[in-house]
Amino acid sequence: MKTISVCSLSGGQGKTTTTLLLGRALATRGYKVCLLDADPQHSLTLFCNVDLSDDQPSLLELLKGQGDALDTLYEVEGYETLFIVPSDDSLDGAHEYLSQTGMGATILKRRLEALAQHFDICLIDSPPQRSQIVLTVLGAADHLVIPAESTVKGFASAARTLDLYYAQKDILATTAELIGILPFRDRWFGLNQSKESQLAQEAMREEVGAELVLPPILESERYKRAVASDEPLPEKLRYPFGQLCERLGFVAVDREGSA
Repeated sequence: MKTISVCSLSGGQGKTTTTLLLGRALATRGYKVCLLDADPQHSLTLFCNVDLSDDQPSLLELLKGQGDALDTLYEVEGYETLFIVPSDDSLDGAHEYLSQTGMGATILKRRLEALAQHFDICLIDSPPQRSQIVLTVLGAADHLVIPAESTVKGFASAARTLDLYYAQKDILATTAELIGILPFRDRWFGLNQSKESQLAQEAMREEVGAELVLPPILESERYKRAVASDEPLPEKLRYPFGQLCERLGFVAVDREGSA
């Protein structure tokens, strides 16, 4: 199982949208996909229409190793191969637990071993601030994608996230490969890209190199509707997620035998 963490240290950068739409794209291509909602705000859980009762297990129980890891999985309606490990308000209690273990950065990686044989891919939606949860999300990752709004704020968020990633790599707390920055809300007026989007994406290319800046996500209400209701996207809007699948090495697969 390959684990891809979707991280950004600011809110509103497109983490949940990326995680959900990439997960759907991969499931549609024939992969068995586990979504993992590591954000206490649990937007990904809500968009997957999972409504947990107080006695149902979630990510917190997975992190603590309580019960069977498979019991934390819930099927995403409409997809045969897409599941989610949800979160709820109780995930706020994970900070103290991860801090006290002395090995918080590696806990999630260890816990996911129990799910590895059941899935091809795990996609993790992280919280929008530096925290023990973000550290364990980075520690679990094989690959890292950083969504960033095509604005000054978005570039600053990407830069902070990169600083944390490089610091964790330096102390061997993560072995994740940086897949790239995914520019979000790329604004155009007719055939003209807005100056702010242009400057933000130029800054991203200067920061990591042009090869690590992924095809941008256009500003469009269609993405919001797709996330909220699974409304199909036109090819132009699906394109960046198809390119991201290919960058990660995931082509369409045939479960009967051939790729």
